[in-house]
Amino acid sequence: MEKLVFATNNSHKLQEVRAILAGKFKVVGLADIGCMKDIPETGVTLDENASIKSHYVLKHYRIDCFADDTGLEVDALEGMPGVYSARYAGEEATYEKNVTKLLEELADKTDRAARFRTVISLILGGKEYRFEGIVEGKIIKERRGGSGFGYDPVFVPEGYSQTFAEMDPELKNKISHRAKATRKFVDFLLTRD
Repeated sequence: MEKLVFATNNSHKLQEVRAILAGKFKVVGLADIGCMKDIPETGVTLDENASIKSHYVLKHYRIDCFADDTGLEVDALEGMPGVYSARYAGEEATYEKNVTKLLEELADKTDRAARFRTVISLILGGKEYRFEGIVEGKIIKERRGGSGFGYDPVFVPEGYSQTFAEMDPELKNKISHRAKATRKFVDFLLTRD
């Protein structure tokens, strides 16, 4: 089975992508290649951050790899937290603090439309490819569910009544933004010459 390096130390992301790619590719994280560093995300877009991470691994480890960046974009907040989703409540923010800040910012808003967007940067043979996945939905007023991570307890995807955190992980891994981007990425890998 072909091995792919996912440029992340986030165990939740790693677990999710491993589940999505099960049986197709063996996915290893940064720790598995001896990289314990958190690669700085200095870009101003999700595309830039994903690219920064994949290029870092290529430069320092000379290994083909892929990296992603994901953001929650809320219409009433003009697309925020977006690229700052992981540190919305500050550099040392926890998932809990980020969700609390989001709910506070939306307290008096009636427009709850939002989307999760994932961008994957794949470097293969020195060339970069990008894949995007988007899932539309809305932010609810209170946390629900114990699965998932990040903003999952307050995000209900379009066409569903459950939050990502209430869903069976198998369902979430079929319909999520990361799943959509990963499917495009896998289709590319499986059909390349």
